[in-house]
Amino acid sequence: MKITVEQDAEAMAKAAAEKAAQILREAVLVRKRAAFIAATGASQFDFLKHLVAAPGIAWDKTTMFHLDEYLGMSADHPASFRRYLRERLTSQAPIGSAHFIAGDAVDLAAELRRLNQILHATPIDVAFVGIGENGHLAFNDPPADFTTEMPYIIVPLEEACRRQQMGEGWFKSLDEVPRLAISMSIRQILKAGHIICTVPERRKANAVQACLEGVVEPMVPASILRMHPSCHLFLDPESASLLQPSTLSA
Repeated sequence: MKITVEQDAEAMAKAAAEKAAQILREAVLVRKRAAFIAATGASQFDFLKHLVAAPGIAWDKTTMFHLDEYLGMSADHPASFRRYLRERLTSQAPIGSAHFIAGDAVDLAAELRRLNQILHATPIDVAFVGIGENGHLAFNDPPADFTTEMPYIIVPLEEACRRQQMGEGWFKSLDEVPRLAISMSIRQILKAGHIICTVPERRKANAVQACLEGVVEPMVPASILRMHPSCHLFLDPESASLLQPSTLSA
């Protein structure tokens, strides 16, 4: 894992977007196409802003996969991740194909089969992710399933995760936050050729420390990123504030 600590959150987002753009441009150059996984949440605001403004990306030759979505939520709900990505990504860049998760599908089993079939047939060049306050990766809350090979799975959301969503302003009360979601699985995320992980803010410092300095285990889902051969972790001084100097220099 390559760890980069930038001077502030804005610089962190810009550096992460520059690396992401480089990976996408190189994939298109070499294979005439690029496929990527897009995350959502507050940690991705500035990253996506800089990514869609990056020069030289042949967006029409890219394919986007959606990382996770709440179960039962409509695409026009203010907290919907489909809405988030349409507003901040697909309406800003002419992406060739965008595969969204229909969390409110009438037949969830059919929706999972549809998504899994497409993803099985599409090598992923890069995944854009963050780390939750409870150490989750996508919506894989602790204890995460490190073994399933299913690309998309239905997962329960623990209270700490639900409180984070409320705290970020997506919901007015904890009772409004769904208890289930469809999430890309841990092993599927790790199949990406590269991973760009952006983690700003002091509220993520404990999770970052646990992921980087603790044991790689399902109780700290994002700790598995340390096992990926090309994971680029971008931090700001606040999110990196609890790390040992030896961790940053490793």
